[in-house]
Order: sequence, then C-alpha cells, then structure tokens
Amino acid sequence: MNPAESTSRRPLIPSGSQANQMVLLGTGTSVGVPVIGCDCRVCMSDNPRNQHMRCGVLVRTSQGNFVIDAPPELRLQLVRERVDNIHAAVFTHGHADHIMGLDDLRIFGHRLDISIPLFCDEPTERQLRQSFNYAFMKPDPTLHRFALPRVHFERIEADPFVVRGALLRPIRLDHGNRSILGFRINNVAYCTDVSHIPDESWPLLEGLDVLIIDALGPKAHKSHFCVGQALEVVERVRPRRAYLTHVSHYLEYEETNAQLPAGVEMAYD
Repeated sequence: MNPAESTSRRPLIPSGSQANQMVLLGTGTSVGVPVIGCDCRVCMSDNPRNQHMRCGVLVRTSQGNFVIDAPPELRLQLVRERVDNIHAAVFTHGHADHIMGLDDLRIFGHRLDISIPLFCDEPTERQLRQSFNYAFMKPDPTLHRFALPRVHFERIEADPFVVRGALLRPIRLDHGNRSILGFRINNVAYCTDVSHIPDESWPLLEGLDVLIIDALGPKAHKSHFCVGQALEVVERVRPRRAYLTHVSHYLEYEETNAQLPAGVEMAYD
C-alpha cells in the first residue's frame, strides 16, 4: 500500500471494542519532523511516514470523541482526520508540544454548547492556567462570546476515570526530573515522553494488546527513552504489538522498522 494512502482516514489501533478507536494524530518530538531549517535526509524525505507532527491522540467512542494532549498542530490534525467534534481533552503533562493547541478546542465548546472538560493533574492545570490565562479569567462582556474557550478542569489523581464511556487508568511515568502521566484504555497503553517507569507503574502495563512507547532516537537522552530502552520495556511487558512514538529526525522510518523485532514498528501520523 502506498504510505500516502494509509496515513489517515482509518483508526490505527482498536482500544478494546468496535466502538472505541484510537488514532495517533502526531508522533513526533517537540520540534516535529521535518525540523525547521534542517536538510538531513529524513527531513528532506518524500516518504510521508518520515513526517511527524507533535504528539497527540484521538479516541473515538460510541459516546463521542476526546483527545489525549493538544499539540500545536491540533487543528491540522483534526481537519486531516475529518473530526466533527471533540467532547473532552486529557493531558499527559504541561510541556508546550502537548498543550499549545488548547485554543483549537474553542470551536467545539461553542458548537456543542458545553464546557469542554480538561482532565489533568495539578501541575498540568497550573501550566495551562498560566499559558492560557485568558481562558480562565472572568469573561469580558465586551468580547464576542466565541472569543474565549469554554473549558473547565477535572483533576486526575491515581484512580481510574471515565471519559465519554472509556475507562482510563493513569500510569505515573518519569519524564526526566518531571512526573507525568501515561494512560491505559482497556488493553492499550499510551506512554509518550518517558525516561523511566516507576516500580508501581509496571503492573499497569501487564496483559497489553498494544503498547505505544516513547523512543526519541538511537542514543540515550535524559528525558526520553531511546530505541534500545523502549525495546527493553517491550521485552519486559510483552504486548502483542508495540509502536514507537515521539520520534526525532534521527530515525528514518523504513530503516528503523527493518531493524526492529517482530511485533514492533515505528508509529506514524
């Protein structure tokens, strides 16, 4: 199949039932691929699977749609996937490449006439309030009502929670010196931006059909797994399939896939 024909319009991963589907909206590192101003062979590649927007996930359920993270290209990603409505957003952490598309949710709150729930932990809420302070201030009566997002916070702790009929289990992960979240939905686990998995989180990765795991590049990094470290996790967890995400321009799609063990492959948008 031509890669250009297979990068959208279909779910990548079934997340437990025919009603639930997961699409990887973006699979790239914080600067995306191609990198601005870079003429390396990956950035100059015409293979669409070497083109990675910033990381985000769309989950479709029988009760609506939600996203995991709001990357800077969120509008482009949702237009590409022909998404009509988003009913909620779930956040892994507050880094710019995972939150700066928040304002793109504004249209959905007004279209659906609801306040969009933002599920996140306390540090992420604090960062969102700082980065998008206008969204959480007392409305200015002189502004058009469409000017401000209609959103509210739902605090995530350690307990499972339900979003649009899907049960999400938070997975505490270390991203450098920062504690962030991954999520398990049925037998699919999404663990982007991770450099260490705490002991208490390993049981949440047992019995997976699919593991989506951070693998920034071929060399060790202080805030992300490299490919070798991600494969060590796969070997320990033994999911039926694994996808490497949050990738950089140091990983060429075809070459990397050819070196990966059976059941593991590079993710693509």
